[in-house]
Amino acid sequence: MRLIAAHDPTPDATLRLDNHDDVLARADAVRSAAVVELQFPKWTDGRAYSQAVLLRGRLRYTGEIHAIGEVLVDMLPLLRRCGFDAVRLRADQDAETARRTLSFLPDHYQRDPAAQRGAPTAA
Repeated sequence: MRLIAAHDPTPDATLRLDNHDDVLARADAVRSAAVVELQFPKWTDGRAYSQAVLLRGRLRYTGEIHAIGEVLVDMLPLLRRCGFDAVRLRADQDAETARRTLSFLPDHYQRDPAAQRGAPTAA
């Protein structure tokens, strides 16, 4: 998982979805996007996790999924597990702590949506 700096530009062909958008209804737009940004307006609102699982699982989306908004370091393992490729942390979150957090559990025993796009999983 990659950390996106606050000043990094948004890539071309990016589709930004609100956390209340129906991902399946936007399938055509999703398929033409190189990057899909999913928003966390509050860190306690987990709808973007479900959106990511739908993107990877049902739509077989192979592009990048970015988490933006109220993204905390504590959320990173689950974000990765749900199929996110990159995150833009909330301004008060420490990037070094995020890197350490991501290194703790590199693999999972059960299959996940990331496996749908060919990512390695534990045997």
